Amino acid sequence: MSRMTAAALACALPLIASAHISAQSKTIEGERTTVQATVEAIEQSTRTVTLRDPKGDLRTVKVPADVKRFPEMKVGDTITATYYETMTLRVKAAGEPDVDTLHDKVTPGSGAKPGATSAKQRAITAVISEIDPAVPSISFKGPNAWSYSTKVHDKKALAQVKVGDRVDIIWTEAVLVSMAPPKH
Repeated sequence: MSRMTAAALACALPLIASAHISAQSKTIEGERTTVQATVEAIEQSTRTVTLRDPKGDLRTVKVPADVKRFPEMKVGDTITATYYETMTLRVKAAGEPDVDTLHDKVTPGSGAKPGATSAKQRAITAVISEIDPAVPSISFKGPNAWSYSTKVHDKKALAQVKVGDRVDIIWTEAVLVSMAPPKH
């Protein structure tokens, strides 16, 4: 789980509690981050690209086979990637089935230069496994040995949920990538 997701989950407990009372879900928007990098090297056979960020650090990334316009990428191109994340939380009704899904998709861009949007959505049902009003904190357990604990800033929210409550947590992450030719 990313730091942004962890922070959103920590802030979300009051929202979970209000969702419990009103049987609604709450979506929490994460931060939007945009980074630029310059293509330094391309290896067509392994579909890897070496990128240089504004600080001069190099990073090699593998380009998924779904990206059909990979061969159009050139050394010197500027890559802009915008990442964002959202999370939706909802206390489940009794008897409602658990969820444990992962969906991802790459959608090609339609511009003159290669680009794409890559999105991933993970949904799980977690159970509140512990509540400690003294800290205050809450702990969750989910499928595949997933667990998470966080401090809670709103003690009143802890009073509105209990150990054993089931919560659907849905994370959506997306990256929009665009490319521009080198500036001369």
